[in-house]
Amino acid sequence: MDSRPLFQTLYLLAEDNIAFFRDSTTETGQRFLAAFTAIREHARRLEPVLNHFATVYHIFDLDEHTAANGYRSLAQTVRCCLAHIVHKSRYVAANRRSIFFRTSHNCAELEAYCTALTQLRALVYLAQQLLTQNQPGCLFNLEDNGLSVQFLQEYITMRKGCFYGRCMGFQFAPSIRPFLQTIAISLVSFGENYKRHVSGLGVAAGSLFTSGKFAIDPELRGVEFERITQNLDVHFWKSFWNLTEMELLASLASMTSSQVRLSRALSVPPHSFDLPLVADPKLTVTITPPVAHTGPGPVHMRLISHELREGQESEELCNLLRPEGPLALELRWRTKPLPRSPYLVVHFHGGGFVAQTSKSHEPYLKAWAQELGAPILSIDYSLAPEAPFPRALEECFYAYCWALKNCHLLGSTAQKVCLAGDSAGGNLCITVSMRAAAFGIKMPDGIMAAYPATLMQASASPSRLLTLLDPLLPLSVLYKCLSAYAGMEPEPPEDPALEKLGPVNMVRRDTALLFRDLRLSATALFSSWMENAGKSNGAGGPPEAVRKSISEVGLKSKSLTSFRDSRKSQTYQDLSRASDAPPDPAREPGGERQAGFFLKDSEPETATPSTSNGLTFPDDFQPLRSDQPVTCVPLELSPILKNPFMSPLLAPDAMLKGLPPIHIVACALDPMLDDSVMFARRLRSLGQPVTLRVVQDLPHGFLSLSQLCRETRQATALCTELIRDVLLPPEEGPPQAPPVSSLRKHRRLERTSHGGGAAAAATPATTNYAPPQQSSTTSPQPEGVNGTAGESSPATSLKVTAAIGNRSPGDQQSGAKEGPPSSPPPAPLVVPGQDASPLGSTVGRGVGA
Repeated sequence: MDSRPLFQTLYLLAEDNIAFFRDSTTETGQRFLAAFTAIREHARRLEPVLNHFATVYHIFDLDEHTAANGYRSLAQTVRCCLAHIVHKSRYVAANRRSIFFRTSHNCAELEAYCTALTQLRALVYLAQQLLTQNQPGCLFNLEDNGLSVQFLQEYITMRKGCFYGRCMGFQFAPSIRPFLQTIAISLVSFGENYKRHVSGLGVAAGSLFTSGKFAIDPELRGVEFERITQNLDVHFWKSFWNLTEMELLASLASMTSSQVRLSRALSVPPHSFDLPLVADPKLTVTITPPVAHTGPGPVHMRLISHELREGQESEELCNLLRPEGPLALELRWRTKPLPRSPYLVVHFHGGGFVAQTSKSHEPYLKAWAQELGAPILSIDYSLAPEAPFPRALEECFYAYCWALKNCHLLGSTAQKVCLAGDSAGGNLCITVSMRAAAFGIKMPDGIMAAYPATLMQASASPSRLLTLLDPLLPLSVLYKCLSAYAGMEPEPPEDPALEKLGPVNMVRRDTALLFRDLRLSATALFSSWMENAGKSNGAGGPPEAVRKSISEVGLKSKSLTSFRDSRKSQTYQDLSRASDAPPDPAREPGGERQAGFFLKDSEPETATPSTSNGLTFPDDFQPLRSDQPVTCVPLELSPILKNPFMSPLLAPDAMLKGLPPIHIVACALDPMLDDSVMFARRLRSLGQPVTLRVVQDLPHGFLSLSQLCRETRQATALCTELIRDVLLPPEEGPPQAPPVSSLRKHRRLERTSHGGGAAAAATPATTNYAPPQQSSTTSPQPEGVNGTAGESSPATSLKVTAAIGNRSPGDQQSGAKEGPPSSPPPAPLVVPGQDASPLGSTVGRGVGA
């Protein structure tokens, strides 16, 4: 994409606003002047680097039809940030003379994006160094030369809170951003109460009452988000991600998802059994139960089927049932069971190897069961850090073998088997297939892996640089999960003060803290209302101070002088400094306990500039440094991280040649994008059948958000179609005629598909870069939640990039053959070389594309 119109428009708007605010004598006017001056400087430095990236993009793509890699994603993120700045600058230029212009609000918005652009400039420089240091065409630095360690040491000292406040999720589709803000507010509220309360009720109730201050104060939310992600251990993330396992939330999700006739939790005892070898069915191999770390134990799984089929009500299967919560729903009206399906889907859920179960992923699994007409067996493998590698792999492999042996109990003949999984589950799909090939048993007919993790090392890549701003996959969280799965996560020490509390004292303590948090939140909210009511919003009046929420930590650790300074925007303080030196440790409050946010075994370290670890930035540039203590990110290269069953990208060629056809669905803005691209390139170089589909504008984990918006529904429909291609390649006839009852269409999906017809007729979205003189007006436009509604947000919509070349004969397109029972096709395959949505519409992203 040609970025020149975007930069030219930004330069015009910046010059116009600089000329206007240069003569301003107000403090807010000087803040505007500093922000626009910094934005202009950053843009001038970024333009030649992005232009250079554009000349080498294609070297790292899978092929000419699949324009996707970390360098493209990073450049796209920078352009999206610039597009937001253009819209904000245009709004300021059009309304700055109006008496209704919200001076301080718009200044804070502009400063927030200026800070984000500063950090993005640092990421672009890091990516530029990766480009010169890595092997040609390689996105990862796999050589043990210390480069990744230097990058990560530089990276973890950079400020991240600016991406979690006003700029939260700016790079994603607009329909996703409110959800991400909700997640961020929930996370910081949960984190504030995580160390204070012992009982689950105290944590949940305390989070509810303290969420108000984070909702009204974006700056405070960003600071707390950075503090939590950098300092809390993996057990906190297990607790937060497992909130979706609560009976109430799970039941609400179940009621809004597709209804199925069967959803049963099973517990398979650890017994050995034999399976025939593919090479000689007369010979067998013994499959032993998993034993790693915790010894033999049952393997838990869930069977989901849209229709009741033969074998699913057998006494043998009923003996494997395990009890569930009282709110579990299952349609149990009596009908004659249908014949066994020839298809079977074995699913491995995501969650970073440390959290979630099949219950969290049940909504989209039910939709799959209905649209595919196949039973789905989802495996609840043991989670790290209690059960690190290879326990999860052993359980998933054992469950796959058990499903082949006992497919008659699952309502299937297992003539066609597909492995499906997302994130960590995608990794397990690949490694289970590698192990099946090593054992010589029946291989799955194909794999659908959504945004899989294929390299479990702390290796730098351009897409992994996006962890600095990704709200769902920050860097420290990513490597805490990887360390837990590798068995390198240290156990946190127990708090002796909590051990002395009995049940009654726990309730009293939680209740007292609950009322205190409620009082503080109400005080902060009332103070903000009173402050806003007494301030003038005129451009020439006194500036409206950016409110700092009153919190217990702030009252204890900040002096009166620093509190007065904090009333100004943090970005304004950064722009006013003569240099971007790291914070002086002598100025930090000593002897104060920081409200239990930090791990007891981690000592604060002083943020060191990049020159100390051998990395330098051009033009005497320095990124903004974090004020938080630097926690230790596990950078040591343990031999287990190179195990091919943990990092399939590092597997030898002989192991990868035994894999079945693989369909990979990746996200363009996902920090794990380079994992998918490099793994697909590796398979392609070996002649293995592989396809790579890249969806735009969606975050990592979109399958769990399948019902949130149109974009996630389309991406989920794409995954469904890929599974359908595995179960029945188009030129093959069905092994068994599907029953008529399973051909019924899901009404809600049918309406969604019809709604996509309008999108299919839409033309690509474009943006007209008008000079500021053409858009100026004296009357202000209405403002919205993120910035202003009057400034049209950069147009975003889902795009899919397809890789069709080098496909196996079973993957070629043909519309003359029947497939598995299907609903209306919401995601047809994409023509090579065309960017299209799953509904067939060719769409564009506008200025942020």
